[in-house]
Amino acid sequence: MTIRPFREADRQAVIALWRVCGLLRPWNDPDKDIDRKLAVQPGLLIVVEQEGHLIATAMAGYDGHRGSVYYLAVDPSYQYQGIGRRLMERIEETLHALGCPKLNILIRTSNEEVLSFYRKLGYSVDEAVSLGKRLIPDE
Repeated sequence: MTIRPFREADRQAVIALWRVCGLLRPWNDPDKDIDRKLAVQPGLLIVVEQEGHLIATAMAGYDGHRGSVYYLAVDPSYQYQGIGRRLMERIEETLHALGCPKLNILIRTSNEEVLSFYRKLGYSVDEAVSLGKRLIPDE
């Protein structure tokens, strides 16, 4: 298993993995999300490869105050093998090395399985509300 930065040749496999894992939403164009990430901290879009197959991804960021993680995905046939945990450990190490004091993760409240995963990694629910406003439509 190799954890490494995204390469352009990974694009279609990454998008296919996000689709299989149910991470795509009609209002977010995954190609545009990848392009935007490659323009800002491209080394924080990472993938996991095993025997030539892309099996996991994560997109992280650090704005100088807080870190964030999006698109954490593990191929369903590789889940429950510790890959997601190892990927999060790598993200935490990388963000810590950048001086990031805290990592925030947004999870849909209905996604109990993923909430449980993060709780096992030591994350807890913050008493905060996430607000959003679309500045650039992906239509």
